[in-house]
Amino acid sequence: MTHVDVEIASTWHAYKRAGQRPARDELILHYAPLVHVVAGRLAAATPDLVSYGVFGLIDAIDKFDPDRGHRFETYAIARIRGHIVDELRSYDWVPRSVRAKARAIDAASRSLEAELHRSPTDHELARALDMSDHDLQRALSQVALVNIVTFDAALGAAADGDHALTVGEVLVSADEGPGERVEVDELRHALATAIDSLPERERDVVALYYHDGLTLAEIGEVLGVTESRACQIHGKAVAQLRRRLTAGERELV
Repeated sequence: MTHVDVEIASTWHAYKRAGQRPARDELILHYAPLVHVVAGRLAAATPDLVSYGVFGLIDAIDKFDPDRGHRFETYAIARIRGHIVDELRSYDWVPRSVRAKARAIDAASRSLEAELHRSPTDHELARALDMSDHDLQRALSQVALVNIVTFDAALGAAADGDHALTVGEVLVSADEGPGERVEVDELRHALATAIDSLPERERDVVALYYHDGLTLAEIGEVLGVTESRACQIHGKAVAQLRRRLTAGERELV
């Protein structure tokens, strides 16, 4: 254990055991860079993401139990991201034209999946939308964050909860009660099944982004594509996951 690790463990002890408010402030400052990491990964053109994320960080610090042996960074990233997504959902932050594109792409994808019994290629999707391949890539970039937020909303609905769960919160152990744990376990299984059904490239991006914690720029380097292309693939992947999860919910009704 490094000197920094010893110091931060002492700070956690001072806050959780002794309730020292200055220790809480130290923890917020120490982990503040996590907020910038999460906001940067969401790649949205709004400076408010960082301020939204700070509240998520504070919430994570207040609820985290260091005695459970979990890694705080993993727990906090899920909470920060969830808080940012909740805030984005509460505002009409997406231009109407982008929402229209997202609906059109989603409808075309649903139709092609039903017809082909597989995920459509980008070229097939472009033809269905009467777009050039280049115009489709631009549209996918514009709707990428819409897909992320609506996907997280679908996860929250699938778990029958008020909070918009994120992929990270589903995959990371939290302090649920027995009933909530069953719901999250079921959702985790459904999510894993949906991920397995993705084409290989999209599956790789989801794994690198959510499991390995890579940024879209880093994923682009791994896959040999641009950051913009990695963002497009990620947005397309989460849109497919959302469709599969919501379809599964309808089948249960």
